[in-house]
Amino acid sequence: MSSSFGSVFKISTWGESHGVGVGVVIDGCPARVPLTREMIQAELDRRRPGQSDIVTPRNEADAVEILSGVLDGLTLGTPIALSVRNKDHRSTAYDEMQHTYRPSHADYCYDAKYGIRAWAGGGRASARETIGRVAAGAVARAVVRTLCPQVEVIAWVQQVHSIICPTPAAEVCAATVEGNIVRTADPAVAEEMAAAIRSARSAGDSLGGIVACTVRNCPVGLGDPVFDKLEATLGHAMLSIPACKGFEIGSGFSAPQFRGSQHNDSFYMDGPRVRTRTNNSGGIQGGISNGEDINMRLAFKPTATLMIEQETVNDAHQPATLRGKGRHDACVLPRAVPVVESMAWLVLCDHLLRQKTVSL
Repeated sequence: MSSSFGSVFKISTWGESHGVGVGVVIDGCPARVPLTREMIQAELDRRRPGQSDIVTPRNEADAVEILSGVLDGLTLGTPIALSVRNKDHRSTAYDEMQHTYRPSHADYCYDAKYGIRAWAGGGRASARETIGRVAAGAVARAVVRTLCPQVEVIAWVQQVHSIICPTPAAEVCAATVEGNIVRTADPAVAEEMAAAIRSARSAGDSLGGIVACTVRNCPVGLGDPVFDKLEATLGHAMLSIPACKGFEIGSGFSAPQFRGSQHNDSFYMDGPRVRTRTNNSGGIQGGISNGEDINMRLAFKPTATLMIEQETVNDAHQPATLRGKGRHDACVLPRAVPVVESMAWLVLCDHLLRQKTVSL
């Protein structure tokens, strides 16, 4: 089972949802990058459960511990190990799931593939695994900001079920996104989205939606022209996030409605800089960043755990019914925002370090 991502800046996450803890080991981080526990904890606090009434009430501080690779606020260039202890895991809430497969979860597939699974909380299939990604993303952000201070990554909830935030990507402000519990770009829409999530939760149901992400001031030249295209690596990263079922960059699935004469991004000179008048390419052409904003959208399915009875089967392949138990998000989107940003930072960091190697 592979739990690693990246080429030069490589991360390996570890731990189960209801085990002792979760974390990550980072290889390839350059030396002398400013990094503190507080920088990592700030990102984990955005992802942690229990932060509002529309997310899971699981009470976890998600306090990170730096085990290696950092001294006096600077990275050493050696492997960085980060650990977070699980404090509020209640495995007994999952007793019924030990032998019964939850609809749309990984339970059946894990059993079929490995013949064993960590049934409490979903084990490695739980979104709690993303703690390691977010912690590593904070380190990646520190590296990118050290090399390219101008780079900015902002994700936000663009849609919950049928409710859409109309704010254009170029106008999204990080402070506005963090200023509401849904993490959307329009406070007025946030109230409507939050109400829809509360309504679904009270009915024992769940909602999905779309998280958008933009990368501003990305250096020109990141990415390779064949298999490691920048958008291919971003797609790999984003589609590996639990519950993500779709990835789009630039014009994406709306591209077929254009003619080539409408879709092409014409070049022009803006002083010494080559620019494009439109950005249907989403900041990437030929697999390589062109310096324009990288605009992405990710589709997230409704949370699979429902507090209503569903038909299923058990590990003896007999018909069964199951009602969700435990503490779950009725909508994963608000807590997915920092995970999306973290995966973007990881990809940018890896490609940036690869490009520096190529350029030596």
